[in-house]
Amino acid sequence: MSMPTPRPPQGAAPSATAPAATTGPAPRADETPSAGLRFPPGFGWGAATSAYQIEGAAKEDGRGESIWDTFSHTPGRTRNGDTGDVAADHYHRYAEDLDLMRDIGLDSYRFSISWPRVQADGTGAPNQRGLDFYRRLVDGLHERGIAPMATLFHWDLPQSLQDAGGWESRDVAHRFADYAEIVFRALGDRVPVWLTVNEPKTVVQNGYLEGHHAPGRQDPDAAYLVAHHLHLAHGLAVAAFRATGSGRIGPALNLHPCYPADDSPEAARAARLYDGYENRLYLDPILTGRYPQDVLDDLGPDSRLVRGIHDGDLATIAAPVDLLAVQYYTPYYVTGDGATVGRWPTSQASWQQIHPDGMYDILTRVTRDYGPIPLTVTENGLPTPDTLDADGTVDDAGRVTFLRDHLAAVHRAMAAGVPLESYHVWSLLDNFEWDAGYDERWGLVHVDYQTQRRVLKRSAHWYRQVIAANGL
Repeated sequence: MSMPTPRPPQGAAPSATAPAATTGPAPRADETPSAGLRFPPGFGWGAATSAYQIEGAAKEDGRGESIWDTFSHTPGRTRNGDTGDVAADHYHRYAEDLDLMRDIGLDSYRFSISWPRVQADGTGAPNQRGLDFYRRLVDGLHERGIAPMATLFHWDLPQSLQDAGGWESRDVAHRFADYAEIVFRALGDRVPVWLTVNEPKTVVQNGYLEGHHAPGRQDPDAAYLVAHHLHLAHGLAVAAFRATGSGRIGPALNLHPCYPADDSPEAARAARLYDGYENRLYLDPILTGRYPQDVLDDLGPDSRLVRGIHDGDLATIAAPVDLLAVQYYTPYYVTGDGATVGRWPTSQASWQQIHPDGMYDILTRVTRDYGPIPLTVTENGLPTPDTLDADGTVDDAGRVTFLRDHLAAVHRAMAAGVPLESYHVWSLLDNFEWDAGYDERWGLVHVDYQTQRRVLKRSAHWYRQVIAANGL
C-alpha cells in the first residue's frame, strides 16, 4: 500500500486556485471494450457520490451540524482524525466536477442531499441557500445532458434530531417526511429519480451494532428499532412524494449474497438466518409488507423492533415503489455456528471480498424472489492504493479489472431476465470514506486534498470508452 496523500489541516480551506483537472493514462489495448457484450439501447451509465463525503463547506451558508460532524470530530473515531469539513470541496467546485462528468460521458449522476444543509436542525422552514445549491447542481446536470438521481438521506442526520433521540425516536421518521416534502417541492420538477434512504442496513450495523459509524452506538436492541424507523421514514417519504412530486422513487439497499461455508445442514440454516439479517430484513418490509419471520423469532417478542411496530406501519412501509436501487460490494460465507469466513481476495478494504459472481447472484435473486421490479445499481466499486505518478497520471488498473468483471456479471444477469436500467460506479471522486478517513481512494477521479486538483484515473478513461461503446 502506498503512503496516503497528505491532508490539509482539518477545517482549513484548500487553495481557491487549484489547477484544472488533468487527464490520466489512456487505456491499454487490452482494456478497450472488446468482449462483445453490448447493453440495451438507453441503458444508463453513471457514477455516485454522497453529500458529507464530498461537499465540504461544513459551516457555510446556513448548514447545520450532522451526526457525522460530531462523530468525525470526536477523537479516535476516524482514521487520522479526518473529518468531512473540506472533503473534496465539491460545494465550491461543483461546476468543475460537472464538467468532469460530461467529459467521462455519464448519463446519470447519483448524489445525495444534505438534510442539515436544507434544515439546519432537522425541522422548520428550509434554508434557501442550501436548496439553491442543489438547484444549481441539478440545473448544471441538465445543461450537460446528465440525468439527476437524488438521494434524500445518506447518513448525515441533523445533530439536533440525534439529541432528541435520533432514529430510535419514531418522531424522526415524521421529521424526515417533512424534509422530503420540502425537497420535492423545491426540486421535484427537475429530478426524474429519487432514492429515499441509503443503506439502512449500514446505519443499523455500523452505527448501532458495531459502533464505528455515527452515532457510534453498540446497542443491538436499539439497532433493530432503528431499522424499523428508517423503513417508516422511507414509507412516509414515498407518501409525500406521491402527494407532491412527479417522476419515480424507491429505496437504496446494499445487498450481499450469503452462502453456506460448507455442505452441512448447520451451515445452510445459519446462512439462511444470516441472509435474513443482511437482506430480507430490508427487502421484505418494503416489497412484501412484512418482516421475515425467522428474524422476528430470533429477535424475540420483547425486542424493541417487534414492540415498535404500530398498526398501519407495514402498509406505509410497503407503499408501491417505482424501482429498487441495489448496491453490491461483497459476499458472505457463513459457518454452522453463524460466523463468516473469507473465500476470495480482499480489496484495500479488508471487509470486501472481490467476487463478481455475487453481483449476478444478488440481482437474479431479487428478481426471482420479488418479481420484475425495475432495478438500478447505484453503488459498486473498490478502493485501490492509487498514487499520482511522476508523469501526473494515476494508473488504477485494479479498478479497471474489478469494474470490467462486475459489469460482465451485470450483463449476464440482464441476459437472464433481470430488468436492470442503469449502473453507477462508486465513486466519481476520491472522498472522505467515513471512519477510514482519506486513506481509502474509491474514485474514478483522483483528488489531491492539498490543492483539490482533479486527475482522471485510468479507470475513468476506460469507463468513458465503455459508455461510448455501450458495452464491454
